[in-house]
Amino acid sequence: MKIPGLDVEFNALPAPVPIWHARVTAQEWSTAAGLVRERGGRLLALWAGSSADTLAIESVAATSVKTRASAVFVSYVLLEGVFWLALPLDGTVGQPQYPDLSAVFPAAARMQRAAADLCGVHAEGSPDPRPWLNHGAWAIDHHPLLQDPQALPQPAPGELVDYPFVRVEGDGVHEIAVGPVHAGIIEPGHFRFSVVGEKVLRLEQRLGYTHKGIEQRMTQMSPLEAYRLAGRVSGDTTVGYAWAYCMALESATQTTIPPRAAWLRALLLERERVANHLGDLGALGNDAAFAFALAQFSRLREDWLRNAKAAFGHRLMMDCITPGGVAVDLEPAQIAPMLRLCDTVETEVRRLADIFESHAGLQDRFLTTGRVTPALASQLGLTGLAGRASSQAWDVRCDHPFAPYADLHVAMAIHKNGDVAARVAVRFEEVFESLRLIRDMVTHVPSGPLRSDIALAHQATIGAGWVEGWRGELFVALELSGADRGHRILRCHLHDPSWQNWPVLEHAVMGNIVADFPLINKSFNLSYSGQDL
Repeated sequence: MKIPGLDVEFNALPAPVPIWHARVTAQEWSTAAGLVRERGGRLLALWAGSSADTLAIESVAATSVKTRASAVFVSYVLLEGVFWLALPLDGTVGQPQYPDLSAVFPAAARMQRAAADLCGVHAEGSPDPRPWLNHGAWAIDHHPLLQDPQALPQPAPGELVDYPFVRVEGDGVHEIAVGPVHAGIIEPGHFRFSVVGEKVLRLEQRLGYTHKGIEQRMTQMSPLEAYRLAGRVSGDTTVGYAWAYCMALESATQTTIPPRAAWLRALLLERERVANHLGDLGALGNDAAFAFALAQFSRLREDWLRNAKAAFGHRLMMDCITPGGVAVDLEPAQIAPMLRLCDTVETEVRRLADIFESHAGLQDRFLTTGRVTPALASQLGLTGLAGRASSQAWDVRCDHPFAPYADLHVAMAIHKNGDVAARVAVRFEEVFESLRLIRDMVTHVPSGPLRSDIALAHQATIGAGWVEGWRGELFVALELSGADRGHRILRCHLHDPSWQNWPVLEHAVMGNIVADFPLINKSFNLSYSGQDL
């Protein structure tokens, strides 16, 4: 398989979705970006790592210093599937550089800044070289993912410096700083508003306060155990991340899971989608001063989570997906209660949807608020449910259906207005579609084993997972060592759609009033934790 116009042959990875991999030169790296953009494709993920097969030894001031030869990676989505490109870099002298992609794909900018913080590789010519994840917790020349994960020293603290926010000046312009500490249990993030009166001229975000070192911790774990950490990257997406990680591991080991396990994984994923949409719909109503919606949707979500606990042993279904299959089964006694609850939830959500539609106050707050036009959404790479509300018709379950979605024929929810009302409508439609899928899966789930054995390969291997989570597509890239190095995880990159969507939120709020920001923000409901590994 090739990217048309690029003379590079890609190797197919064994996965239930189409994913191809190739090593490229710097020229091919740049050419590929332009060709993908011309064909209407999009950037899926960009990350950096180190080549574990090569250790460069450099003597500095009579001290032997071990550094790793670095590489930078990117994955693109075209109609054909995912193309994973690896660009090796020289990591022994100076600051390794690679061609900047932000001019072609604006969503690459923050990913490139994170790669610089974690691995010391820099996008040549990037207009924004500011640190992204390093808030002074470690020295500017300390790059966590270049350290030996088996003997990780405590990094020396860095120096706290003022972050150079972009200033907006003019008559009547002033700044409003919000966060990083917020009320309630929301995760930390800083929002700098430039406003005239109540009108927002510009919003600039600074995130990265929740940095947890997950990608380094992954390299210290057994490949067969790391799924538990993957499922904790973002707590509201535990099923989606666990499935994407396990798919990557199964891809690297050429493991085929049993049909029943595939159906049960999809059942868990659609249950997670419904739970999050119910929570969001209530919160959106509450942010528009309609507390009745919060009460009703909270009640429905609580019933939904209790049913998950009864059926699968955990309210959020954490650790239910494991390498090779699933750790839980759907017992016959749980089928009838689950189907009854699906009927109840659908009846009540349809009634609430009618109330939302006819409520003049809600519609006044929702319509035209936080609008992202389809053209802007395409330019900035808006993805997931927020993208589908702006005519970005991408959904892995529909574009590249694998078991059991190939048999279920998922109907994609899509709207073109790109405002809060459209993002609310997408959520309602996805709830109804997921309830239909759950009924179908519960009724037709095949019998058979729940897991397949996984045999780690003797040689070094790579694998990838690609799953449509409730917020959007999740991508996991996995590199494993061979038996000679103890079957270690050399690199595991877990990519959340929030990477693409957080910058779009800055545009969505422009021209709106400050009081509408909580409503616009909730309509995206992006993850702080998921894009801050």
